[in-house]
Amino acid sequence: MTSTELTTDATPTNASLFIPAPVTPYQGDIARYWDHEARPVNLRLGDVDGLYHHHYGIGDVDHAALRDADDSSYEKKLIAELHRLESAQAELLLNHLGPIGRDDTLVDAGCGRGGSMVMAHQRFGCKVEGVTLSAKQADFANQRARELGIEDHVHARVCDMLDTPFETGRAAASWNNESSMYVDLHDLFAEHSRILAVGGRYVTITGCWNPRYGQPSKWVSQINAHFECNIHSRREYMRAMADNRLVPQAVIDLTPATLPYWELRATSSLVTGIEEAFINSYKDGSFQYLLIASDRV
Repeated sequence: MTSTELTTDATPTNASLFIPAPVTPYQGDIARYWDHEARPVNLRLGDVDGLYHHHYGIGDVDHAALRDADDSSYEKKLIAELHRLESAQAELLLNHLGPIGRDDTLVDAGCGRGGSMVMAHQRFGCKVEGVTLSAKQADFANQRARELGIEDHVHARVCDMLDTPFETGRAAASWNNESSMYVDLHDLFAEHSRILAVGGRYVTITGCWNPRYGQPSKWVSQINAHFECNIHSRREYMRAMADNRLVPQAVIDLTPATLPYWELRATSSLVTGIEEAFINSYKDGSFQYLLIASDRV
């Protein structure tokens, strides 16, 4: 399958050539938010190896690699460790995409600066198409692809993830990595269901509020306000997937696995002020970090 088979003929080759107007005022707000976002916690971690992520980490902290906190190189090692945990999260998502061939095409909905797209191409050798509302993020991701010499295989565009230009039924797999809280889930899963081939795999890693808690906690409300998003409940994910022919094959609670990342990040110079809300909401059970892998039927 070629990239043109997946996309429309009118698709620009560079995100800066065409920036569609936001469909809603909220989309405009989100585009502006991410166009102006330049947090060191995202950029300095990406500088470690050129993979720029916009998600969080999982796994145990390698304290042996960090060594003594009084060491002059400790902060550099801490940043490298946070980045390692973020890349481990992306690897876990890719592990759940199922068998992917070199001729397949994948779609990253909410691709950010493109780190996961690069990792997917490096693993599978296939084409990866990404969409984001942010022109700055798309241009950044495309520049990284050119620097790596993979621009024929990895491409980001400015696009609404609820209304993509991709052909119906042509994607082998697709995902949202911490981006589904910006959209209506029924609309989102309807679009993934449309672009996926029957039998194709959809994966999301996301934070969601726990219905057993009763209502979104004050910590979840703080996270919403910080990122200008609308976190959904676990129940909403399951219902919206079922309504759109996406049948869960795996549901993994990553909450215990992500706590070490947040506790380490809270000790770094890269704190943004939201660390306490994540740590406390994970610990009191009001917030969960989930991986859901579903097949298109």
